[in-house]
Amino acid sequence: MTVPIRNHDVAELKRLDLAHHLPAQADHKVIFELGGSRIVTRAEGCYITDGDGHRILDGMAGLWCVNVGYGRTELAEAAYEQMLELPYYNTFFKTTTPPTVKLAAKIAEKMGGHLTHVFFNSSGSEANDTVFRLVRHYWKLKGQPSRTAFISRWNAYHGSTVAGVSLGGMKHMHVQGDLPIPGVHHVMQPYPFGDGFGEDPAAFRDRAVKEIEDKILEIGPENVAAFIGEPVQGAGGVIIPPDGYWPAVEALCRKYGILLVCDEVICGFGRLGQWFGHQHYGIKPDLIAMAKGLSSGYLPISAVGVADHIVAELREKGGDFIHGFTYSGHPTCAAVALKNIEIIEREGLVERARDDAGPYLAKALARLNGHPLVGETRSLGLIGAVEIVREKGTNHRFLDKEGEAGPIVRDICIKNGLMVRAIRDSIVCCPPLIITHAEIDELVGIIEKSLTEAEPILRALKLEAVS
Repeated sequence: MTVPIRNHDVAELKRLDLAHHLPAQADHKVIFELGGSRIVTRAEGCYITDGDGHRILDGMAGLWCVNVGYGRTELAEAAYEQMLELPYYNTFFKTTTPPTVKLAAKIAEKMGGHLTHVFFNSSGSEANDTVFRLVRHYWKLKGQPSRTAFISRWNAYHGSTVAGVSLGGMKHMHVQGDLPIPGVHHVMQPYPFGDGFGEDPAAFRDRAVKEIEDKILEIGPENVAAFIGEPVQGAGGVIIPPDGYWPAVEALCRKYGILLVCDEVICGFGRLGQWFGHQHYGIKPDLIAMAKGLSSGYLPISAVGVADHIVAELREKGGDFIHGFTYSGHPTCAAVALKNIEIIEREGLVERARDDAGPYLAKALARLNGHPLVGETRSLGLIGAVEIVREKGTNHRFLDKEGEAGPIVRDICIKNGLMVRAIRDSIVCCPPLIITHAEIDELVGIIEKSLTEAEPILRALKLEAVS
């Protein structure tokens, strides 16, 4: 299907943007000073194009989500056909729709094992709200109402709602809204480069796991409902835990009878080279949150995978679980998600991330390790990070604080034609699963070029601070 190119009045769109639109997670003072947001008008494959004609390699797959790439006619057709037949109906009145049921069955197939059921939402944040309420409801049904506490990690990201921000460990987000809410506790993140630099990996792993156990004992096991974590922390900076961390965490949860929740919003649907991130680590969570790659971002949909023993409790004890959303199980979104999963299966994108593109990305990023600004590169599947440091062989940051260098390098990368994200002083990437070797080389080449352009700027910052 040929899509006509629209002649957008970009100047007028920017005027309207400033006059009426508040973009998400933005410094609105900066947006105002820039004269409005970048207007993205088209996308195809792994590239986006803005209203000024700049073609940019999308190293972030939108927002960690466009797994099958842009411009998929099949997904547009799936939405169109479903809208003609049944555009919308809810799941409140003892009703559901065909694509909703089929999608639940397909997700259950991909989860496997004891994760047999699915509750639908519209966003990752809503999925984690669902987790929060379902876990507490479950323990009340079990006759253990004191189990209300959640344990999470610092720098975890679990969404932008009140419950999501509370479950997350972003301190700068907690400041807005006097969060976290009571009953949410945080422990150290398994971030070897930042929190365990130079430490023996096994010793660091054991220290991180021990902090979880210490927190359980401090709260009282009888009061802890669940531990929640992303298999790989995405918005925290692509934090890949040391070997053995997740099996040890799972063992702790079983020891103390605590539910294990994996937030798969970023890691799900092939990102780590398995359908879900927890499968890469060989663990069996009780609940998983998913979104983003579920529809490759083409329509908003999320879900919570629920273990059979939780469902059995709901069915045995009865009573309404008074939770859900207008768009829970939206049939058009479900139809698109089903087609998206079909594309991932047909094109072997999960296996490609594991066996081909993922290893190629790791080797390409490793070429940056010789750069004077690079302290470490790391990746798993098709998600990766480059750590920026002031002194080679250390984790020392510019101006001795995190977050000064990352945004400078990020902005230069975007100027040079690559969309990446700066998380503190890490440049992170999460390209579409369809990315080619040539495009990976382009991605890494632009990062290298941008680091080199940024180095004199960053060195001058340090000298200026000293003087």
